[in-house]
Amino acid sequence: MQDADTTSATTPSDAPNSCLGGVQIGVITYSYRSMPCNAEAMLEHVTACNINSIELMGSTIEQFAGAPAADEADGKALLDWRTSVSMDRFEALRKLFNEAGVTIHIAKFGDIGNPGMPDAQIEYYFQAARTLGATGITRELSEEAAERLGPLADKHEIMIGFHNHTQITPTTYDGPILSHGKYLGINLDIGHYVAGTNECPIPIIEKHRDRILSLHLKDRKINNGPNMPFGQGDTPVALALQYVKRTGLQVPADIELEYTLPDDSDAVKEVAKCVSFCEEALA
Repeated sequence: MQDADTTSATTPSDAPNSCLGGVQIGVITYSYRSMPCNAEAMLEHVTACNINSIELMGSTIEQFAGAPAADEADGKALLDWRTSVSMDRFEALRKLFNEAGVTIHIAKFGDIGNPGMPDAQIEYYFQAARTLGATGITRELSEEAAERLGPLADKHEIMIGFHNHTQITPTTYDGPILSHGKYLGINLDIGHYVAGTNECPIPIIEKHRDRILSLHLKDRKINNGPNMPFGQGDTPVALALQYVKRTGLQVPADIELEYTLPDDSDAVKEVAKCVSFCEEALA
């Protein structure tokens, strides 16, 4: 997989740095859903956690770019906007984050390739991701989407990372889902994997290491158990991170905050705790 185009930007001397022990720790910005989610606020949340690499939600991307509000626009109006919008605002969004020292390594356009989606909308998603500097787009598991997106992902050289919930099994990715294109890959959520299979995620990471776009880090209990603060569930988050470090696997590991926030805390404080846990694990 080739890296997306890069845009030169002056990085401030106090830029965030969450590359820990050679492992790129990041965050999916869904983690801050309880807080203001516009781009400027999101940048404040991320840098407050000393994070320099993110999976950015499509809603934040499109709001910044001037999309009609979802509760005000019909489907045709939003489609018309997506298929005619200039990439200038996406370039401005990339610049906003890059100049603060933050890279948008993945764009979360979760409906890409859904049944009935016009080709023009899919092309828009790929173009937007490239303009943002992203190397991948994430969506949920779907073989139907994989079959449609495989040739397009190969053409654009932008990876599609299929995200799992607890429906995953140890052999899910052994099937045909990844066979439709070399730029189809895996956004492996290790917490959901443990909750759904009661198994350690390290073997599946090892098996599919060449097709993993990113990891999602969360700590869940087995038997479809709840999300827990890092270190309190059954997911071997520290061991998975140590495996990535030891083997030199070059994939980002993104925190996804889903456990219940303590009454005296907020998402920024809790993500920062998760970063500290990762730092200790990788020391």
